[in-house]
Amino acid sequence: MAEYDIIRIFNAPRELVWAAWTEPERFSRWFGPRMLATPVGRITLDAWPGGVWRATLAGDEGFEATLDGTYREVIKPRRLVFTTGDSVVTVEFAAVDGKTRMRFHQYGVNTDQQHAEQAKAGWIEFFDRLAEQVG
Repeated sequence: MAEYDIIRIFNAPRELVWAAWTEPERFSRWFGPRMLATPVGRITLDAWPGGVWRATLAGDEGFEATLDGTYREVIKPRRLVFTTGDSVVTVEFAAVDGKTRMRFHQYGVNTDQQHAEQAKAGWIEFFDRLAEQVG
């Protein structure tokens, strides 16, 4: 099993970064690679323990890929824990001088290090987009 952390500081209050993770209108603006769209009508974010999250990425020529999982822990605006595929993601949000320190931890990630590195690279691109949206 592979695991990794990504730590980012966003130039935005914690409540705004939390909203970007839990409100479909905001989530659609950053979730996914730049070359794909994540239509707001194809997002479900039932952010409570046992609730479902689902996002369909759409591209050219009818390409679609759906990512989904279940929320395990939701502590507004501090912590989200959810499954995605065969892994568990923990996202922690800390308020620091008007900014937000986000720690993203993914454990499981299929089973080998190559898949983990690909997943990490994907999330880093997503978080670059998130920084643009909240900053």
